[in-house]
Amino acid sequence: MLESRHIRTFQEVVREGSYSGAARALGYTQPAITQQMKALERAVGMPLFVRAGRGLQLTEAGTVLARHADVIVGDLTAAQQQLRSLARLEAGLVRICAFPSANATLVPDAMARLLASHPGVRVELQEAEPPESVHRLVRGESDIALAFTYPGPQAEVPEELLEVPLMEDLLTVLLPTGHPLVRHHAVRLEDLSNERWIAGCPRCRANLLHLCAEEGFVPDIVFSTDDNLAVQSLVAAGVGIALMPALVLSFLCHSKVTGRVVARQPTRKVSAYVLRDHLRIPAVELVVEELKAAAATRVGC
Repeated sequence: MLESRHIRTFQEVVREGSYSGAARALGYTQPAITQQMKALERAVGMPLFVRAGRGLQLTEAGTVLARHADVIVGDLTAAQQQLRSLARLEAGLVRICAFPSANATLVPDAMARLLASHPGVRVELQEAEPPESVHRLVRGESDIALAFTYPGPQAEVPEELLEVPLMEDLLTVLLPTGHPLVRHHAVRLEDLSNERWIAGCPRCRANLLHLCAEEGFVPDIVFSTDDNLAVQSLVAAGVGIALMPALVLSFLCHSKVTGRVVARQPTRKVSAYVLRDHLRIPAVELVVEELKAAAATRVGC
């Protein structure tokens, strides 16, 4: 096994033409240079130099190693520079997989802060609803997953993942602007038992069924879509009403739709998930911190 420090010293001996010259150039003693070259020759299994007068001459093995030394040292130097850049947050790529409303709110806020403080760090965005976003993280297809959960029994988080809670996202009822309950500041779900409903993604639909069951009725779900803009358009058209996270309403608001707080104030929890070991990667840790800061400005939205 060839040691990189021996290759660097060998390169300097070749450049200077002597052990003494290499010692002066590197700031070592001549015996230290001699010991390193003997160790390198033992690793190679044959001599690298022969004496030629007062100088040194490369053997055939030394000539072969000399041809590769510049490339080896150059690659090592480049690798060290790139690793230093990653450690200093001057570079790095972080892959985020998030659900649509997080990609439209939390992620842009966090990325604006990141761009201002560490412009060398790059972010790649993917979009998936939970639990698919978390599955991609486990499969190694992303570095950070943003997902939401509702109160009640939940699937266990895989042991290798760390959950970082970001915010509680308030749920609101979307009503057509002319709906009689629009005049109320808060709406009780039981007062909506005779309405037609529009359901969202499977996890959101399950939560809607759970909340309505607690109020003693089964919602009449006439349409299902995880397209937030389509939900608002359907409500505006009078097709039905919907339960919508406030995070969505912060960037989508149809002119013919009104959001009203649910009296019991149900929420969903939004969290970031990372592989435990990946939180030691500077760029990943930085992005998680920026997501926490972005979420802090939206708590209770």
